[in-house]
Amino acid sequence: MIAYILYTALAGLAILPLLLYLRNPYVWKDLNYAINAIHIYSKLTKFKKQKPFYTILDCFLDKVARQPHKKFIIFEESSYTYSQVDKESNRVARALSTHAHLKEGDTVALFLGNEPHFVWTWLALAKLGCTASLLNHNIRSKSLLHCFSCCDAKALVAGADLREAVEEVLPTLKQKGVHVFILGEDCNVDGIQSLSDKIQQASDQPLSLHLRANINIKSPALYIYTSGTTGLPKAAIINHERLWMASFLQAVAGVRSDDIIYTCLPLYHSAGFLMGLCGAIEKGLTVVLRRKFSASQFWNDCRKNNVTVIQYIGEIMRYLCNIPQRDNDRDHKVRLALGNGMRPDTWDDFLQRFGDICICECYGATEGNIGFVNYVGKVGAIGKENFIHKMGNPYELIKYDTEKEEPVRDSRGFCGKVPRGETGLLVARIGERTPFSGYAKNKQQTEKKTLGDVFVKGDLYFNSGDLLKIDDEGFVFFQDRIGDTFRWKGENVATTEVADHLVVVDCIEEANVYGVKVPGHEGRIGMAALKLKENTDFDGKAVYQHVKNYLPSYARPRFLRIQEAVVVTGTFKQMKVKVAEEGFNPAVVRDPLFYLEDNKGYVPMTQEIFTSIAEGRIRL
Repeated sequence: MIAYILYTALAGLAILPLLLYLRNPYVWKDLNYAINAIHIYSKLTKFKKQKPFYTILDCFLDKVARQPHKKFIIFEESSYTYSQVDKESNRVARALSTHAHLKEGDTVALFLGNEPHFVWTWLALAKLGCTASLLNHNIRSKSLLHCFSCCDAKALVAGADLREAVEEVLPTLKQKGVHVFILGEDCNVDGIQSLSDKIQQASDQPLSLHLRANINIKSPALYIYTSGTTGLPKAAIINHERLWMASFLQAVAGVRSDDIIYTCLPLYHSAGFLMGLCGAIEKGLTVVLRRKFSASQFWNDCRKNNVTVIQYIGEIMRYLCNIPQRDNDRDHKVRLALGNGMRPDTWDDFLQRFGDICICECYGATEGNIGFVNYVGKVGAIGKENFIHKMGNPYELIKYDTEKEEPVRDSRGFCGKVPRGETGLLVARIGERTPFSGYAKNKQQTEKKTLGDVFVKGDLYFNSGDLLKIDDEGFVFFQDRIGDTFRWKGENVATTEVADHLVVVDCIEEANVYGVKVPGHEGRIGMAALKLKENTDFDGKAVYQHVKNYLPSYARPRFLRIQEAVVVTGTFKQMKVKVAEEGFNPAVVRDPLFYLEDNKGYVPMTQEIFTSIAEGRIRL
C-alpha cells in the first residue's frame, strides 16, 4: 500500500510540469523571470547596505581590476580597454576639478554627441561625486538655456562640433558665472576654455574615494531630459537606485558577460545610457559605440566587430527592413535585440529577413516608476505580467475619457479598473519601493504626473500618460499616448514647444500642433493647423527657415494646414483629436495644405504627394 501511494505521488510529480505547461505554456519563462527579479532585488538590497554605497562607478572600477585589458569601447577605428577608459576619466576628473573647482554634489551639463569622450567625462564626474546633466545635442537657443538652467549646472562641457550652439547662449552663461569648456586643444573665445589640452596635462592616477563619500542610493546620479505637455524639456531626476534598476535590464533580457553590444542610440537618452552603457558596465561587456544610426552600415558594423546584442527603437528596425535585400543579410552573430517601439509587422519582417534573433521588447518612461519586459518574445507585446513583478511594482489600468482627457471617476470620486482585453490608462502606485522623483525645478509638472485618491482616499499613483491593454495571457500591448506629446523618429515631440516657435513667424497668429499617423511608420509625424494674421498671406519660406534654424529635424512639422480659426473647446483648449484624425489627405481636408519637402521648404500638398507617401515612394 505504501509502495502504491509512493508510486502515485512520484507519477503525479512527473506529470506536474506537463500539467503546468498545458495550463500556461509560458510557465518556465515566467519562473525564470521571477528568479531573476528576486536575484536583482537581493543584489540591490546588498548594495544599499554597503558603506560606502556601491555605485555603478564602483562596479566599473571592479571590472577595471578584474579585466583591465578587455575592450570596453570600440568607436570607429579605435578601441579602448577598461583600464584605458579608467585612466582617461581620471585625467578628465583632475582637469575639471582644477579648472572648474568642482566639489561633491555639483552638477555639470554634458553637451556631447556619441563619442568616447562622453563616456569618460561622465565617469570623471562620478569620481568627483558630481551629477551629470545629459543635454540633447540637437537642442538650441531657448531650449538649451532652459535645460541648462533647470538643473543648476555649475559647468558645461561641450563637443568641439557644438561650439556655435554654445556661443549662441554664451552671454547668458557668462552672466550666470558658468564654467564653459570645449573639447579642443585651444579656444580664443572669451568665456570658453579649451579642455583637451588640460586633460592631457593632468595625471591619470586614481582619485580619492573621499571625493564621493556622501553619495547614497537616493542621491541624484543624472538628469535626463524628457519632453512633456509643457512644451519645453523636463529634467527627470535619476537617482542611483533608478540607475541600477535600469542597468539590470540586460540581465533580465539574457545578456551574458561575453556579449558585445552595439549602441547607435544617443547617449543622452535613457535607452542608450542607462540600458545600454550602464547595463554593459554591470555585465562587463564590450560596447561598440556609433556616432549615429546608419541603416547602410549597421550590419557591416555588426560583422566587423562580432556584435551579439543590438539596441533598437522601432524606427531603426523599420529602416533596416527597408534597405535593399542582400545575400549576406543573415551573415552575422547577433542573437539578441533589446529595445522598444517595434510594430508587429516590422517584427515579423525583421525575423524573417535577418534570422532567428531573440527580440526583447521593453516598456518604460525615463521618469516613471513602472516598466515591462516582453521576456517571452511575443510579437507585438511590450511586456508580460508576472506575479513577482506586480508584487514589487503595484500598477493598474484604469478607465480613461479621451475626450475630457481625464480618468473616469465614480460617484465616490474613485477610479475604476478596466476589464481584461480593454484599453486603460497605466498608473503605478508611488511608495517607498516605487518612488517617483519627478522633475528638477518643476513642481507643477511633477504634480501633473501624479494621481491621488485613485482607489482609496490618500493613495498616490504615477500617471504614465499611456493607454495600454492586457490580454488574457497577461501580455501587455501599447495602444496610444495621451496628452500633447507624440513620438517620431524615436524622439518625444512636445507640441507646445513647436507651437511656440511657429507663432514667432510674422504671418502666423495661432498654431495647433499635433501628431498624425503615416502608413508604414511608427509613431506620429508632426503637423500644425495654423491661423494666419489678418490680411496676411502664408510665407512658406519664412516658416521653413525658422523651423530649420530652431527645431531639430524630428520636431519640424512635416505638414501644415491653414485654417480660418483654430478650433478650441469650451475651456479654450485646442482640439487636437479631430484634426489629427483628418490627417493630411487633400481628398479629406478642404483647407489649404502644405508639405515640407526636403531641402526645398513648404510646398502645396497634392493628391499625388499624398499617394506617394501612402505607398511608400516618398520616405519621411
